[in-house]
Parts: sequence; C-alpha cells; structure tokens
Amino acid sequence: MIVDDHELFAQGLALLLTREWGELFTVGGQTTYVEEAADLVARCDADVAIIDLSMPPLGGVAAVRHIKARHPKTRILALSGTDDLALAEEALRAGADGFLPKTARPEALAGPLWTIGEGLRVVDGALLDALLSNTRKPPSELLDTLSAQELQLWTLLATGMETGDIAQRMLVSERTAKRMVAALLHKLGVNNRIAAAALAGRYRLLDDVAETGRLS
Repeated sequence: MIVDDHELFAQGLALLLTREWGELFTVGGQTTYVEEAADLVARCDADVAIIDLSMPPLGGVAAVRHIKARHPKTRILALSGTDDLALAEEALRAGADGFLPKTARPEALAGPLWTIGEGLRVVDGALLDALLSNTRKPPSELLDTLSAQELQLWTLLATGMETGDIAQRMLVSERTAKRMVAALLHKLGVNNRIAAAALAGRYRLLDDVAETGRLS
C-alpha cells in the first residue's frame, strides 16, 4: 500500500509496480491521509507500506508510528522528497524498516521493496554516511565535564577491569571504587558497564591503549 499526499506520484508508483513487477507486488490500496494509514493496512492486509514523510499536517513519521503500533509485522519503506536527513532518521527510530529519497530512480525501488518485505532493512547511502558520521563524532561537551580521575576510571571500565582491580589501580578501597563507578555511570547517562564501554568506543578513549598496549 502507498501513503502519499501527492496523488499523481502515488498513482504513478502504483502503475509502475503493477506494470513492471506485477509478479512480485500487488498494490492493495492508496491514501493521501496520514489518519487513514493504519486502517488501510488492516483493510489491505498489507505486508509492506510505502510512506511519504513530508505529508501534512501530521507528517509521515506519525503514519509510521500509527502503523507499527497497530500492525507491527507490516514492513515500512519511508520516502522523502527533501534532503532532511534528520526527518529520515526520525522515521527509522519510529519503526520504518528502510528509507530512500524520492530522487531515486523508479526502477531502483523493486530491490529495496523486496528486501524490506523479506525482513531486512534498506537505508540510502547518504543517510547511512550521515548516521555513521554522527556516531564517529559525538559531542565533546561530555568529555569536558569529566575530571582526569573520571576519565581514567572510564577507561579502566571500558577495558573490562573488575572493581577490585580498579581499586588497586586507582589506590582506593573497593567500596570507594564501587561508589566511583556508580557515580560515573550516572554522569555518563548509562545504566551499566557494557553501555559505558560502548560509549567509550564512540569517544575513542581506548585508541591510545590499542596503540601502546598500556593503560594509564
């Protein structure tokens, strides 16, 4: 099914899918209204929904949320005619299983649609590059709030060191080390050591350790 407020685009896409790949896809329905999307999925028993993200007034992301809330097994391919990658990321977080720009060649849609229908995910290259760039470059403000001792503790945690060993390395009692770890996790905004280690990777705290083989 297709959810797009540009009726001519939706009709053209439906015609293309039927004419070129009718043996693979059946277009069960179309709507130009976000509010009708979830109901249309039910009526069509749709396996895959194609949703335009730039739909007024609620927006395509709302349609993604509505559909996933009521029909979690329905796969969703989000499309957008803008270069707003933040909107595309929001759609993926809302439950979309893939994203492509509307500038993609029409004949290039069949593969992603089939892939999504088979349970995999598809992301446009530009969006993937942006997401990876954001992952590689986390905001530096967090590091500025940590003392040298806290940075050392975070590094030790990230290597998997146990509390007793941390206490010995930092010349404190084990009870004090436990309190320090708890305080650091709270300051980092994570719930456990695994999450702290993952965050340390994003900030490249262990790069020097990997190069020298030594902890400070």
